[in-house]
Amino acid sequence: SRQASACTRATAAMLARLVVLLLSLAGVSALHAHVAMRPSLRGAASPSLPLAAPQLRRVAAALMTAEAIDPTAQSEAPIEPAARSAFQTFSDSFSNLFPLWTALVALLGLFRPATLSGIPTSAFTGLLGMLMLSMGITLTIDDFKRVLTRPGVMLTGFAGCYGFMPLLALGLSKAFGLTPALTAGMVLVGSINGGQASNLCTYIAKGDVALSVMMTTVTTLGAIFMTPLLCKLLLGTLVPVDATGVAVSTIQVVLLPIVLGMSLNAKFPKAVKKVEPFSPIVGVLSTILLVGSAVAQCSAPILAAGLKLQATAFLLHVVGGAVSYFGLKKFYPETTCRTVAIETSMKSSAFGFLLAKLHFGEFLVRVPSAVSVVWMAIVGSSLAVVFRALPAPKEE
Repeated sequence: SRQASACTRATAAMLARLVVLLLSLAGVSALHAHVAMRPSLRGAASPSLPLAAPQLRRVAAALMTAEAIDPTAQSEAPIEPAARSAFQTFSDSFSNLFPLWTALVALLGLFRPATLSGIPTSAFTGLLGMLMLSMGITLTIDDFKRVLTRPGVMLTGFAGCYGFMPLLALGLSKAFGLTPALTAGMVLVGSINGGQASNLCTYIAKGDVALSVMMTTVTTLGAIFMTPLLCKLLLGTLVPVDATGVAVSTIQVVLLPIVLGMSLNAKFPKAVKKVEPFSPIVGVLSTILLVGSAVAQCSAPILAAGLKLQATAFLLHVVGGAVSYFGLKKFYPETTCRTVAIETSMKSSAFGFLLAKLHFGEFLVRVPSAVSVVWMAIVGSSLAVVFRALPAPKEE
């Protein structure tokens, strides 16, 4: 109809403007990171330049000494470090463009759904497992021991996931005047567990990855009883959840890959150190494929959802992350605030879509979860890139 066509055009225009904005922001971020890694590019007045001559003399002396011992040292020694540095720069730049990749793949899923809809649902488990494995190799047992000594942070994150976010979803839905079916779908999004992509975003943001993994696991297990309870209290509808299925999926998707990655890190630390720059690349590729496939499978209802629902879903993730970050600044260190903000903002919207599809009779209830898949990934990845550009002092 004419109204649906207008909504489609408005949504497309909004997403197109968003891509342009993300391209600009990501380009600035990538340039900032590139310049930060090369002090000589910061300008002629840079205070680091006067040190260049002594440093060059020391390097030259070292090279001359090495050449006297081994004539091939001069040509061979710099190659491997330079190659590693170049790839690390590429990895950082690729990660900084995470919001842009997400937006582009989402647009592809929206307007060319056949391109990505061929990814089978069974592949989701493998992609999520790969995402978690890429995070697991960056962790150690000591990281989790440190997290377990801070139960207060875990409780704060749990309260944000199952206390603040459901009420925020309900309040925003009422404020924008959504229909009862769309309101039910938004409350369902607010009442589900944290998404696995939050672990990748925390890693990119230089947050506490071990804390992020623990919070994701706890909220995922908590979904067994919290999601049905919240839907009953806020919507008056009982949403049955397959407790055994959720537990098995948590073990397969979260626990096993993390344990495998940590074991590899413990047994082969040198080898893991060499492949660690690949971790964010693997994580980003896995995440955008998951987002693109989910969007492609429900592109029509997303385009026909209207701007009110788009704004509600967008604000749910933005406000959730902002309130968590700034609300905890006085109580926790910077890396903890970043982690909790990302965990609160990013929800497992795909799980909400599945619950809406299985347990709500009206089709419109599942549309907010489909819209949230896009905004959750874009907002979460944008938070990660913004946090990455900010200084992050190490916690004591």
